[in-house]
Amino acid sequence: MKKKQTIKYIICDTLSAMLAWTALFLFRKLVLEESGYEGLGQVFHDVNFWLGIVIVPIGWLALYTIQGTYRNVLRRARLKELIETLLATLIGVVVIFFVLLIDDEMPTYRDYYATFLFLLAIHFVLTYLPRLVITSWTVRRVHDRRIGFPTLMIGAGNKALHTYMDVENQETYSGNLFVGYVEVGTDRSNPATDLEKVMPRLGTLSDLRRLVEEHHVEEAIIAVEDNEQDKVNDILLALNSCGDIIIKITPDARDLIIGSIKQESIFHSPLIIINNRLMSEWQYSLKRIFDIVISLLAMVLLSPVYLVTAIIVKCTSPGPVFYAQERIGYHGKPFKMHKFRSMYVDAEKTGPALSKDDDPRITPFGRFMRKVRLDEIPQFFNVLKGTMSIVGPRPERQFYIDQIVKRAPEYLLLQRIKPGITSWGQVKYGYASTVDEMVERLRYDLLYLDNMSLTTDLKILVYTVIIILQGRGK
Repeated sequence: MKKKQTIKYIICDTLSAMLAWTALFLFRKLVLEESGYEGLGQVFHDVNFWLGIVIVPIGWLALYTIQGTYRNVLRRARLKELIETLLATLIGVVVIFFVLLIDDEMPTYRDYYATFLFLLAIHFVLTYLPRLVITSWTVRRVHDRRIGFPTLMIGAGNKALHTYMDVENQETYSGNLFVGYVEVGTDRSNPATDLEKVMPRLGTLSDLRRLVEEHHVEEAIIAVEDNEQDKVNDILLALNSCGDIIIKITPDARDLIIGSIKQESIFHSPLIIINNRLMSEWQYSLKRIFDIVISLLAMVLLSPVYLVTAIIVKCTSPGPVFYAQERIGYHGKPFKMHKFRSMYVDAEKTGPALSKDDDPRITPFGRFMRKVRLDEIPQFFNVLKGTMSIVGPRPERQFYIDQIVKRAPEYLLLQRIKPGITSWGQVKYGYASTVDEMVERLRYDLLYLDNMSLTTDLKILVYTVIIILQGRGK
């Protein structure tokens, strides 16, 4: 359903951009300019017209993607649609005007203003009207219960039941399709509850990640009893590591929530929506573009370094040049992280072990590579694949994550974002040689979550380069 809806938006946006460009071209050539055009036939034989028909819509689609237009297409609101379309139109028209149109000769400066305003108006109208139709149709289908969002109830008592009844009986259906509930407590002496009469019991908090994946959960509503309020932080930690799901909670637990929140009233059941998006959509998009561009540049510019390093690794110790190790990444999913091999073969034949100063498992050249972070540069390939980012918390193995979580459960918050080649913790603390040091480094990575932005990424990247040039890595 989401895929079809996205395709509808893309097709409409593409046709709207083509029609707006056509209207602008006709307006300029046949109304404003004395260019000797004799009719539509000559206009459509102009090569600039066809170049614009191809290039301009691609630019608009790129802008909409960066803006986040095609994310959560089934949840779009008409007022938000209006504001976002107007903002994107203004930005796009300014870019088109200064890149494509400002150098064109026009009889008077008033014609420049007329061109700008005409394109702004015609593009907005042609873009917003189809979007309004699609969004209104979708909203109607949600209200008619033909479209629903798989929702998980966290809690099993009266509060959970009352919340369910309020959501189900509201005048305007919100789209919450309850797949079942998760029990917070562990006491099963009286397993039969009133909530089980309206939805199935799916499990406990330990089953949360599996349930979210199996039932494709998009929303979770936390409605725990007063004597279970101490579990709210654990629930939030678990949910935040499960993916980009919408989290709502009954308002009397608001003092236990960490982060930015806003309140949404659903008639008799006002719920607090926890904003678990660390950055705006356009920043997420620019961060991914930044990752791709930097990785491509790095792999091209460092290709001689790749070659020389590979030769030295091969000649200084027996074994493969590269080393791939399973790490845990975005949303707790495992992936293979690539590095230049800096240890002797079978260095961990007795089991996982962290490296430390004067570690005999590290080759002489490997020690140098680690000092200048040379062993990490194959991870630019991971960034291109999308399993890593340039800047983000360093990924760890599940073996050590299990130990860290026992002492610092908030570690799971780091799985809300992609792991990185470099990080705030890496810059401030360096490599960790014990679990204690991992826990100590964790606070810097949590600070990154609270201050995550493109500006922060650039600062971390600059400091990383300085550390590499000074050879201060450990």
